[in-house]
Amino acid sequence: ISKTPGVMITQYVMNLPEGKSTPDFISKPTPLTIDEGKLAVFKAVVKGDPKPEVSWKRAKGNILEKQKFLSKYDESTGEYILEIHNVTGAETDTYKCHAVNEYGKAVWTTTLTVNEGKIFIQHTLKHDCDHLFFIVHVRQSLLLKVERADGESDEKFWDAMLDADRKDYERICSEFGVTDLHSILKKLEEKKKERAQNNFILSVTLLCTLQDGVIPYDEDEKLKNDPRSIGRTKHFSTNGLMQNGTGLYEGDVDEINLLSNVDFVIKIQETKAKEREDALFECVLTHPLPKITWMGKGSNLEDGEKYSITVSDHKLIHRLLIRDCQQLDKGIYSAVAGITTCSAWLVVEGDTLYNLAGKKIARKTTLAGGARIDLEKVAKEQQIKYRQEMEKILASVKAKHDGGQLKEKMTLTTGGGDGKNSEITEPDKNAGDIKDKSDTAKASAQPVGRKGKTKRKNSKGDGTVSKLDNSGCVTKADVQLRVDDPKNKKHTKSGQVDFDKVTDPGVQFIWGLSDVSAIINETAELTCKLSSEHCEGVWFRDNKKVNDHFSITKDGPIHKLVITKCVDEHSGKYRFEADGRKTEAMINVKDPPRFHPEDLSDFTEPVIIKVGHNAVFKLHFVGFKPIKIKWYREGEELHDDTNTKIEKCESHSRLLLSRCQRKDTGEIKIKLKNEHGFTEAVSQLIVLDKPTSPLGPAEVTESSAAGIEFKWRPPKDDGGSPVINYIMERQQVGRNTWKKIGEIPGVPCYRDTDVDRGRKYCYRIRAVTAEGTSEVMETDEMQAGTLAFPGPPAPPKVVSAFDDCINLSWAAPSNTGGSRILGYILEKRKKGSNLWTVVNAMDELIKEKKYAVKDVVEGMEYEFRVTAINLSGPGESSNPSEFVFARDPKKPPGKVTGLKVTETSYSHFVLTWTKPEEKPEIQDEARGYFVEIRQADCLEWSRCNSTPIIMTSYSVKGLKSMDMYWVRVIATNDGGESVPEELSNYVLAMPSPVRPKFTNNKMKTFIVVRAGNSVRITVNFEASPRPDIMWLKDNIPVTKRVTISNSDGSSQLLIPSSERSDSGIYSILVKNLVGQETFSTEVRVTDDPKPPGPVQLEENVPETVTVIWEPSPDEKRDDRLHYTVSKLDSTKRTWSTVADRLFNNKFTVCNIMHGREYHFRVYAKNDMGISAPSESPTWGMEKKKSKFVINAPTRRDCDLRCAPSFIVPLKLHSAPKGYECHMSCAVKGNPTPRITWYRNHVSLNTNTNYYTSNTCGVCSMLILRVGPKDMGEYTITAENSLGRAECSTVLSVQGERKHSHTDI
Repeated sequence: ISKTPGVMITQYVMNLPEGKSTPDFISKPTPLTIDEGKLAVFKAVVKGDPKPEVSWKRAKGNILEKQKFLSKYDESTGEYILEIHNVTGAETDTYKCHAVNEYGKAVWTTTLTVNEGKIFIQHTLKHDCDHLFFIVHVRQSLLLKVERADGESDEKFWDAMLDADRKDYERICSEFGVTDLHSILKKLEEKKKERAQNNFILSVTLLCTLQDGVIPYDEDEKLKNDPRSIGRTKHFSTNGLMQNGTGLYEGDVDEINLLSNVDFVIKIQETKAKEREDALFECVLTHPLPKITWMGKGSNLEDGEKYSITVSDHKLIHRLLIRDCQQLDKGIYSAVAGITTCSAWLVVEGDTLYNLAGKKIARKTTLAGGARIDLEKVAKEQQIKYRQEMEKILASVKAKHDGGQLKEKMTLTTGGGDGKNSEITEPDKNAGDIKDKSDTAKASAQPVGRKGKTKRKNSKGDGTVSKLDNSGCVTKADVQLRVDDPKNKKHTKSGQVDFDKVTDPGVQFIWGLSDVSAIINETAELTCKLSSEHCEGVWFRDNKKVNDHFSITKDGPIHKLVITKCVDEHSGKYRFEADGRKTEAMINVKDPPRFHPEDLSDFTEPVIIKVGHNAVFKLHFVGFKPIKIKWYREGEELHDDTNTKIEKCESHSRLLLSRCQRKDTGEIKIKLKNEHGFTEAVSQLIVLDKPTSPLGPAEVTESSAAGIEFKWRPPKDDGGSPVINYIMERQQVGRNTWKKIGEIPGVPCYRDTDVDRGRKYCYRIRAVTAEGTSEVMETDEMQAGTLAFPGPPAPPKVVSAFDDCINLSWAAPSNTGGSRILGYILEKRKKGSNLWTVVNAMDELIKEKKYAVKDVVEGMEYEFRVTAINLSGPGESSNPSEFVFARDPKKPPGKVTGLKVTETSYSHFVLTWTKPEEKPEIQDEARGYFVEIRQADCLEWSRCNSTPIIMTSYSVKGLKSMDMYWVRVIATNDGGESVPEELSNYVLAMPSPVRPKFTNNKMKTFIVVRAGNSVRITVNFEASPRPDIMWLKDNIPVTKRVTISNSDGSSQLLIPSSERSDSGIYSILVKNLVGQETFSTEVRVTDDPKPPGPVQLEENVPETVTVIWEPSPDEKRDDRLHYTVSKLDSTKRTWSTVADRLFNNKFTVCNIMHGREYHFRVYAKNDMGISAPSESPTWGMEKKKSKFVINAPTRRDCDLRCAPSFIVPLKLHSAPKGYECHMSCAVKGNPTPRITWYRNHVSLNTNTNYYTSNTCGVCSMLILRVGPKDMGEYTITAENSLGRAECSTVLSVQGERKHSHTDI
C-alpha cells in the first residue's frame, strides 16, 4: 500500500526479498491548467529497490514526438520530468507516470488542461461586484516606479528584467551596473506580482469602458481591417474585443488571465461510492461565477442524464452529481475556475450491497470525504466578507469625491490610426469640453483592439466616458477624453492614466438581471436592485417596451417583472433601464416532462403487497410531445413479459407487476425525456412474506450450574415485517420428546435456568412476524456447567507508582470457567515476606480490571497478584507482578557513555556502552536501553528492540551489506527516556579488513581425471571485504566452457565433461583491498594408455637379452607415461616383472639361461591405468629330454571391438526428501563409450548439483539432497563408434527428511 494517496501499486511477487521493495511515489505530478502556447512540466520523484524505470504515457495518444514531448531525469534533485512544449488543445488529456522494477509497478494519473484561444469573462463583468470596485479604486501602485540599486529610477532596467528569462538576469544586471543580484531577485518577484494585479485591473477597466458604447466601433469595413489600428498597452492586449446583446465580452489575454484572482475556498475531495450509488463533488469559490468547467478523466462534462451540474443562487457553491456510478466512472475529476483548478479521485467499489432479502438496496448519494461540510455557511461568510470590502471601497471613493482629494492619475496609451501614440487623459477641474491639440484632429479616440479607427462618441454623442458601477453594469460619468495631436513632440509614458477628478457616480445597480429558464404555464421572475429607492425604470422585451400583460412591481430599490403563466412567446431578451443605466437577461421558456404534484406524491409512497399479489404503478404527466417513457426496477430497465406489463399513453403510463415474489422488493423508477429535458420519479415496492429461519450457530455466552445463556442472529430476511416473538422448544439430549418453552420477546437471546447440572440440551427456535412463522433453526448441543472455576488472570502490571499509591491493571483470564466473571480479589506482599494480604474485602469485589492500592508504606517494595471469581467461586491466582517501590516517579536517566562498535560483518554489528551515572534529583538509574539505527540516506530512526534490554551490549542484525548506518542508544527507566547518545561516525556493514587466506589445508595440488568425467576444484578462503576472484589456466583466464561459482567464503571451478586439452595448471587469485593470495592445482585429464608397438629381442652380451619395443601412441601427449617389462620362464608358470617405470623404449634382461624358452611382455602405464601387453617373440630353445613333439597352435589376433551394452541396468529408486540418492549401472563396449546422464531428457553433465563418474564401466551418479525438483525419469546413454545404448529409471521423492542417512 502506498503512503502517497492516489498511487496504484501492483506487486508481481507474493513475498518480497529482504531489503527489496516495489516502486512508489515520493512526489507525484500535479494536475496542470495552462494557457495555449506555454510550456507544461510534470515532475515526479520515485523510490524502490531495485531502482525503478520511469516512463510516461497519455490516454488519447502517444508521446513519441520528441520536439513536443521531452522526458528527462535530473540527477541533482532525483526528479523525473516530462516537458510538453508549445501546448495546444490537442494535448488536453490524462497522463500517467509508470515506475516499474522487477517486483512491481506504481502508477500515478494526472491531467493537463489547455485554455484554448479566447477566455470568456462575461460572468466576471456581470456578477462579480468585487472585481469592478477595483476599477473605481485605482491605486497609485499602477505607476511603475522602479529603483535601481543606487536609488536612481530606471524603468528600462526593470522592463528588461521582467521580460527576460532567468538565465539572462546576470547579464542584464552587469549591463546596468547592478551588483546586488540577490536583493534584485527578491524585488523582481514583488514586481511580477504587482504587474499581474495591475494588468488585471487595467484589462477589466478597458472592457467595462467599452461596454456602454462610449467608444463604439466604426462600421466602416476599411477601418476594421486597417492593420495600423491595433491598440496596445505595455503588458496587455485585447484582440477582437466585441460587444454582444447581453453585455458579455470575449477577449484574448496575453501574459495574464482575467480570472487569475478566482480561487477555491473549499476544494473537491476524494469520494468513494458503491456501484449504482450517486457521487457528489462540491466546491466553494472566493468569487461568484455563474459557471465553471467540470472535467472527468480529461474530458469536459455536460449537464444531462448522467451528470447533474448545479450552482447556488449566490454563484459560490458549485456541484457535480454523477448518477448511477459504474466501474467505468472511476478516475480523476477536476473543477476549473478561470486558471485555477482542483482535482479529486472518484473510487467506485465493486462489491454490491444487498438488503436482508438478498436484493440491492436503494440507490443513495455519497458525499466527498464521507461527511457533509456546511458549505452554505462557508459561502455566506465569503459573501459577507467581500460585501464589506465593497462597502469600504465605495465609502472611500465617495469620501475622496466629497473632499475633492481624488488625485490619482493614469495615462493609457493607445495606437492611433496612423500608427502614432495618442494620449487619453481626464481633464482637470476647469476642463469641460474636448480639446484637440491639432487643428485637423476631431474629437475621436482609438479603442483597444484590432477593429480599426473609431470615433469617440457615446450613444448621446456628448463625448463623455461611461464607467462601471459596483454591480457590474455600465454607468455614465462626466469624464471626458482629450486626444493629443500625433504631431506633438511631447509624449507621455505608456501605461499611465490621470484622474484629476471623479464626479458623482449617480444611481448604480447593486445587482443586475440573471438569465432565467422558465417552465411553460409556470411563473418566471426577473429581479434587479438599484442603489437608490427613488429611481424609476423601464422594462423592455426584445427592444420593445413591455405591455400590461406582465406584472411589474417596485419594492424600494428592488424592481421585479413577473410572468404568471409562461408561454413560448415569452422567450426573449429582457432589459431594464434606469437613469441611463441598463441590465439585460434572457428568459427561455421550455416544456419539459412534468408530473402532477398530487400524483407524484401518491406515486412516491411505497407499495406494500403480499407474496403472489399484483403491484400497479400509474403516473400522469404533461410536456412537449413526443415523450420517451422507461420503467426501471433496481436500476434495470423493464420490458413486457409474462409478469410485467407496461402501458404507455400520451398523458400517463402504467406498470403492472404480476404474482410478485419477495425478491421483487426494491426501487421502482419511471424516466421521462423529451427535447426540452427529462425527469424521473421513484417509488418503492415492498413484497411481504413470512421470515426466513433464525441464523445460527447459537453462541453460548454463559454455561454454569445455574443455567445456560445463549444468543443467535435474527433471520436474514424478516419478510418485510419486524420480528415480534421467538417460539422456543427444548430437548434433553438422549430423549425423544421436545418441551415447549413458549414465546419470548423478539430479542435474539435466551437464558434457561431450569437445567440440571452437567446435562446437555438442544433448542429449536422459530421467528414470528405479522406475516407468519418461520422455519425452525435447531442449535447444537449445550451443556449446563458444573462447578468450573476460572483460570488465572494475567500478572498485574504497574501503571504508575507514588509514595502513597500504586496503580495496577490486569487482563481477564482466558478461561472463565463457562460463566461470567463476577469480580476480582487483589493481594499484596512485601518483598522478603511470605504472607499475602488481601487488598479488598470479599464482599467488595473489584469489578474493573484496574485498582489503585493506597495501603502502602513509602519506600517499601511490593508485589501483587489477582484472583478471578465467577458463579462457581474464586479461581487460581495469577503469577505475581514485578516488584515496585512505593515512591514518587523517577527522573529520566542520563546519556550512556563509551558507545563503540566492537564487531562488524555484512549483516550485523555489535555495540557496547557504559551505564549512565546516577545523580540524585537530576537523573536516576537506567533500567534498560533502546538501540536505534537509520540508513545514511534516510531521515527516520528505527528502533531495533521493542522492549528495553538490560545488558550494555547489543547485536544489530538484518543489515544490508556495505550500507552505511547511523547508530544511537537511549537509556530508559520508569521516569522516561534519556537524551540519545549517537556515534560520531557512521558504521559500514562489512567485517573488519582481513587479508585473503585459504582455510582448507587438505587441498590437492595434483588431480588426475579420466577424460569425459567432470573436473571439480573447490577452494575455501577468508577475506574482508568481499574479494575479487579470478581463475587462470596456465596463467591465462579460463575459457567459457569452465563454470565458476563464487560464494562468501568459497569458489568452485567445474568442467562438466573433461577432455585431454583441459590438462594444465589451474590457479585461483583471491584479491581485496588488504592483499591477495593464490593457489595452484595441476589437473591431468587422461585415459587408459594404448599398448606399445611390436617388441624385438637382441642378444648383445651373452646370458642377456635386450628387449626393444615401439613407443605407445599416447607417449607424445602424456609426459607421465612409462613402461613395465614382464618375463615368463619356460620352467615357471607365472609372469614376473623385471623392470618398471621405464621412460625409454628398451631394456636389457640379465640371467638368461641356455636351454630355456623366454617370453616377454611390455605394458604402457600412466596415472589412470595400464595398457594391454605387447608380446615378444620366443627367446631360446628348451633342452630336449625325449622325443616329444608339441605342435603349438597358430595364434590369431581376436577383434575385441563391440558396441555399447548395459551389463547391469538402472533400478527404480524412491528416496525420502533430504536424503542422498546413489544410482549406478555397468556398461561395456570397445572403444570405451562416452557416457551422458539425462533427467526428463535434459542433460545433467553440466549441472553442479549432480556428481557423475565412470570407473571401468561402472557409471554412477550421486544426488546429495533429494528434493521435489529431482523427481522424474533419469536416462543414461553410452555411445561409441560402433553404436549407442541407453537405460532409464524413475526417481520418486516421498516424506520429510528424518535425522538418519540412507543409501539407495
